[in-house]
Amino acid sequence: MKRLEGKVAVITGANSGVGEAIAKLFSQQGASVVISARRVDPLVAVAEEIKATGGNVLCVPTDISKEDDVKTLMSKTMETFGKIDILINNAGVLDKNLLSIADFENDDFNKVIDINTKGTMQCMREALAYMTQGASIVNVDSVAGVFGTGGASYVASKAAMIGVTKHTALVYATKKIRCNAICPGSIITPMTSSIDQSKLDMNVMGAMMKHNDLGVGYCSAMDVANIALFLASDESKPITGQALVSDFGATL
Repeated sequence: MKRLEGKVAVITGANSGVGEAIAKLFSQQGASVVISARRVDPLVAVAEEIKATGGNVLCVPTDISKEDDVKTLMSKTMETFGKIDILINNAGVLDKNLLSIADFENDDFNKVIDINTKGTMQCMREALAYMTQGASIVNVDSVAGVFGTGGASYVASKAAMIGVTKHTALVYATKKIRCNAICPGSIITPMTSSIDQSKLDMNVMGAMMKHNDLGVGYCSAMDVANIALFLASDESKPITGQALVSDFGATL
Protein backbone atom coordinates (compact mmCIF):
# COMPACT_ATOMS: atom_id res chain seq x y z
CA MET A 1 0.00 0.00 0.00
CA LYS A 2 1.19 3.51 -0.78
CA ARG A 3 2.24 5.46 2.29
CA LEU A 4 -0.06 8.47 1.72
CA GLU A 5 -2.98 6.69 0.09
CA GLY A 6 -6.12 8.82 0.33
CA LYS A 7 -4.37 11.82 1.91
CA VAL A 8 -4.61 15.43 0.74
CA ALA A 9 -1.39 17.43 0.98
CA VAL A 10 -0.92 21.18 0.54
CA ILE A 11 2.66 22.05 -0.44
CA THR A 12 3.95 25.62 -0.66
CA GLY A 13 6.94 26.66 -2.73
CA ALA A 14 6.30 23.68 -4.99
CA ASN A 15 7.48 25.14 -8.29
CA SER A 16 11.09 23.95 -7.94
CA GLY A 17 13.69 22.41 -5.65
CA VAL A 18 12.56 20.82 -2.42
CA GLY A 19 8.88 21.69 -2.89
CA GLU A 20 8.79 20.14 -6.35
CA ALA A 21 10.50 16.98 -5.09
CA ILE A 22 8.03 16.68 -2.20
CA ALA A 23 5.01 17.21 -4.47
CA LYS A 24 6.13 14.52 -6.92
CA LEU A 25 7.06 12.04 -4.18
CA PHE A 26 3.80 12.54 -2.29
CA SER A 27 1.83 12.04 -5.48
CA GLN A 28 3.72 8.82 -6.17
CA GLN A 29 2.81 7.70 -2.66
CA GLY A 30 -0.92 8.15 -3.24
CA ALA A 31 -1.64 11.68 -2.03
CA SER A 32 -3.71 14.24 -3.86
CA VAL A 33 -1.40 17.25 -3.92
CA VAL A 34 -2.23 20.95 -3.90
CA ILE A 35 0.82 22.85 -5.10
CA SER A 36 1.39 26.56 -4.66
CA ALA A 37 4.07 29.18 -5.34
CA ARG A 38 4.35 32.75 -6.56
CA ARG A 39 5.83 32.00 -10.00
CA VAL A 40 3.00 30.62 -12.10
CA ASP A 41 4.69 29.14 -15.18
CA PRO A 42 7.05 26.75 -13.38
CA LEU A 43 4.25 25.81 -10.98
CA VAL A 44 2.00 24.83 -13.88
CA ALA A 45 4.88 22.86 -15.41
CA VAL A 46 5.23 20.82 -12.20
CA ALA A 47 1.48 20.20 -12.16
CA GLU A 48 1.59 18.93 -15.74
CA GLU A 49 4.41 16.52 -14.88
CA ILE A 50 2.42 15.14 -11.97
CA LYS A 51 -0.69 14.74 -14.14
CA ALA A 52 1.38 12.94 -16.79
CA THR A 53 2.26 10.24 -14.25
CA GLY A 54 -1.38 9.77 -13.24
CA GLY A 55 -1.26 12.00 -10.18
CA ASN A 56 -4.13 14.02 -8.76
CA VAL A 57 -3.02 17.65 -8.52
CA LEU A 58 -4.52 21.10 -7.96
CA CYS A 59 -2.41 24.12 -8.89
CA VAL A 60 -3.05 27.34 -6.89
CA PRO A 61 -0.63 30.26 -7.44
CA THR A 62 -0.05 31.80 -4.02
CA ASP A 63 2.03 34.49 -2.33
CA ILE A 64 2.04 33.25 1.26
CA SER A 65 2.91 36.71 2.59
CA LYS A 66 -0.60 37.81 1.50
CA GLU A 67 -3.37 36.71 3.85
CA ASP A 68 -6.06 36.61 1.17
CA ASP A 69 -3.88 34.39 -1.05
CA VAL A 70 -3.43 31.91 1.79
CA LYS A 71 -7.14 31.87 2.58
CA THR A 72 -7.85 31.19 -1.10
CA LEU A 73 -5.30 28.36 -1.17
CA MET A 74 -6.96 26.54 1.70
CA SER A 75 -10.54 27.25 0.60
CA LYS A 76 -9.84 25.95 -2.93
CA THR A 77 -8.30 22.83 -1.41
CA MET A 78 -11.44 22.24 0.63
CA GLU A 79 -13.71 22.93 -2.36
CA THR A 80 -11.80 20.41 -4.47
CA PHE A 81 -10.86 17.67 -2.03
CA GLY A 82 -12.95 18.30 1.10
CA LYS A 83 -10.11 17.98 3.62
CA ILE A 84 -6.50 18.85 4.46
CA ASP A 85 -4.44 16.02 5.95
CA ILE A 86 -0.94 17.37 5.40
CA LEU A 87 0.59 20.84 5.15
CA ILE A 88 4.17 21.19 3.93
CA ASN A 89 5.47 24.71 4.53
CA ASN A 90 8.36 24.92 2.11
CA ALA A 91 7.99 28.40 0.58
CA GLY A 92 10.73 30.76 1.67
CA VAL A 93 13.38 33.25 0.65
CA LEU A 94 17.02 33.85 1.54
CA ASP A 95 18.22 37.09 3.04
CA LYS A 96 20.48 39.56 1.27
CA ASN A 97 24.13 38.52 0.99
CA LEU A 98 24.27 36.69 4.35
CA LEU A 99 24.52 40.02 6.18
CA SER A 100 25.43 39.74 9.86
CA ILE A 101 23.73 41.30 12.86
CA ALA A 102 26.05 44.31 12.44
CA ASP A 103 24.93 44.97 8.88
CA PHE A 104 21.42 43.62 8.28
CA GLU A 105 19.01 45.94 6.46
CA ASN A 106 15.51 46.63 7.72
CA ASP A 107 13.78 46.35 4.35
CA ASP A 108 15.40 42.98 3.70
CA PHE A 109 14.56 41.81 7.23
CA ASN A 110 10.90 42.72 6.75
CA LYS A 111 10.75 40.84 3.43
CA VAL A 112 12.32 37.69 4.89
CA ILE A 113 10.11 37.71 7.98
CA ASP A 114 6.96 38.43 5.93
CA ILE A 115 7.49 35.27 3.89
CA ASN A 116 9.49 32.84 6.02
CA THR A 117 7.78 33.51 9.33
CA LYS A 118 4.51 35.39 8.97
CA GLY A 119 3.66 33.70 5.68
CA THR A 120 4.30 30.23 7.09
CA MET A 121 2.30 31.03 10.23
CA GLN A 122 -0.60 32.23 8.07
CA CYS A 123 -0.56 28.93 6.18
CA MET A 124 -0.62 27.02 9.45
CA ARG A 125 -3.46 29.10 10.90
CA GLU A 126 -5.67 28.73 7.84
CA ALA A 127 -4.96 25.00 7.38
CA LEU A 128 -5.55 24.23 11.06
CA ALA A 129 -9.07 25.58 10.72
CA TYR A 130 -9.81 22.53 8.55
CA MET A 131 -7.46 19.89 9.94
CA THR A 132 -8.73 17.03 12.07
CA GLN A 133 -7.22 14.18 14.09
CA GLY A 134 -4.25 12.55 12.37
CA ALA A 135 -3.23 15.60 10.36
CA SER A 136 0.44 16.56 10.07
CA ILE A 137 2.26 19.85 9.50
CA VAL A 138 5.88 19.77 8.33
CA ASN A 139 7.86 23.01 8.27
CA VAL A 140 10.94 23.03 6.04
CA ASP A 141 13.26 25.03 8.28
CA SER A 142 17.08 25.18 8.34
CA VAL A 143 20.12 24.49 10.48
CA ALA A 144 20.38 28.29 10.48
CA GLY A 145 17.51 28.34 12.95
CA VAL A 146 19.27 25.86 15.24
CA PHE A 147 22.90 26.94 15.09
CA GLY A 148 22.77 30.52 13.79
CA THR A 149 24.65 29.61 10.62
CA GLY A 150 23.39 32.17 8.14
CA GLY A 151 22.63 35.84 7.67
CA ALA A 152 20.99 37.50 10.67
CA SER A 153 17.60 38.04 9.02
CA TYR A 154 17.36 34.48 7.72
CA VAL A 155 18.48 33.05 11.08
CA ALA A 156 15.82 35.11 12.85
CA SER A 157 13.08 33.89 10.51
CA LYS A 158 14.04 30.22 10.83
CA ALA A 159 14.68 30.26 14.59
CA ALA A 160 11.25 31.80 15.04
CA MET A 161 9.64 28.96 13.08
CA ILE A 162 11.26 26.32 15.28
CA GLY A 163 9.59 28.01 18.24
CA VAL A 164 6.26 28.15 16.39
CA THR A 165 6.62 24.47 15.47
CA LYS A 166 6.97 23.55 19.14
CA HIS A 167 4.12 25.88 20.13
CA THR A 168 1.78 24.35 17.55
CA ALA A 169 2.68 20.81 18.58
CA LEU A 170 1.97 21.70 22.20
CA VAL A 171 -1.37 23.37 21.54
CA TYR A 172 -2.67 20.64 19.19
CA ALA A 173 -1.25 17.53 20.86
CA THR A 174 -4.55 16.63 22.51
CA LYS A 175 -6.26 16.94 19.12
CA LYS A 176 -3.67 14.55 17.66
CA ILE A 177 -2.52 17.03 15.04
CA ARG A 178 1.25 16.92 14.74
CA CYS A 179 3.77 19.61 13.81
CA ASN A 180 7.47 19.04 13.11
CA ALA A 181 10.31 20.84 11.36
CA ILE A 182 13.07 19.62 9.06
CA CYS A 183 16.33 21.55 9.37
CA PRO A 184 18.53 20.75 6.35
CA GLY A 185 22.16 21.81 6.23
CA SER A 186 23.82 22.97 3.05
CA ILE A 187 21.52 22.16 0.17
CA ILE A 188 21.71 22.73 -3.56
CA THR A 189 18.50 24.07 -5.11
CA PRO A 190 17.74 26.68 -7.80
CA MET A 191 17.31 29.26 -5.00
CA THR A 192 20.71 28.65 -3.40
CA SER A 193 22.46 28.22 -6.75
CA SER A 194 21.42 31.72 -7.82
CA ILE A 195 23.33 33.44 -5.00
CA ASP A 196 25.97 35.96 -6.15
CA GLN A 197 28.99 34.65 -4.24
CA SER A 198 30.93 37.89 -4.74
CA LYS A 199 28.46 39.86 -2.60
CA LEU A 200 28.35 37.56 0.43
CA ASP A 201 29.51 38.71 3.84
CA MET A 202 32.75 36.75 4.07
CA ASN A 203 32.95 37.12 7.85
CA VAL A 204 29.69 35.22 8.14
CA MET A 205 30.84 32.70 5.51
CA GLY A 206 34.09 32.14 7.38
CA ALA A 207 32.29 31.55 10.67
CA MET A 208 29.95 29.07 8.99
CA MET A 209 32.72 27.13 7.29
CA LYS A 210 34.50 26.53 10.60
CA HIS A 211 31.54 24.35 11.49
CA ASN A 212 31.20 22.63 8.12
CA ASP A 213 34.53 20.87 7.66
CA LEU A 214 33.62 17.19 7.61
CA GLY A 215 33.40 16.94 3.83
CA VAL A 216 30.30 14.79 4.13
CA GLY A 217 28.33 16.32 1.28
CA TYR A 218 25.22 18.37 0.65
CA CYS A 219 21.56 17.54 1.17
CA SER A 220 19.60 17.03 -2.02
CA ALA A 221 15.99 18.03 -2.56
CA MET A 222 15.09 14.33 -2.52
CA ASP A 223 16.81 13.84 0.85
CA VAL A 224 14.50 16.45 2.34
CA ALA A 225 11.48 15.04 0.48
CA ASN A 226 12.05 11.58 1.96
CA ILE A 227 12.18 13.01 5.48
CA ALA A 228 9.01 15.01 4.79
CA LEU A 229 7.31 11.82 3.62
CA PHE A 230 8.14 10.08 6.90
CA LEU A 231 6.96 13.02 9.03
CA ALA A 232 3.77 13.43 6.99
CA SER A 233 2.88 9.74 7.11
CA ASP A 234 1.30 7.75 9.92
CA GLU A 235 4.63 5.99 10.38
CA SER A 236 5.78 8.94 12.49
CA LYS A 237 2.58 9.33 14.54
CA PRO A 238 4.38 9.51 17.93
CA ILE A 239 6.65 12.34 16.72
CA THR A 240 5.62 15.96 17.25
CA GLY A 241 7.28 19.22 18.23
CA GLN A 242 10.66 18.15 16.88
CA ALA A 243 13.22 20.05 14.82
CA LEU A 244 15.10 17.35 12.92
CA VAL A 245 18.56 18.38 11.73
CA SER A 246 19.50 16.68 8.45
CA ASP A 247 23.01 17.75 7.46
CA PHE A 248 25.11 14.58 7.21
CA GLY A 249 26.67 15.46 10.55
CA ALA A 250 28.28 18.68 9.33
CA THR A 251 27.23 20.59 12.46
CA LEU A 252 28.41 17.95 14.96
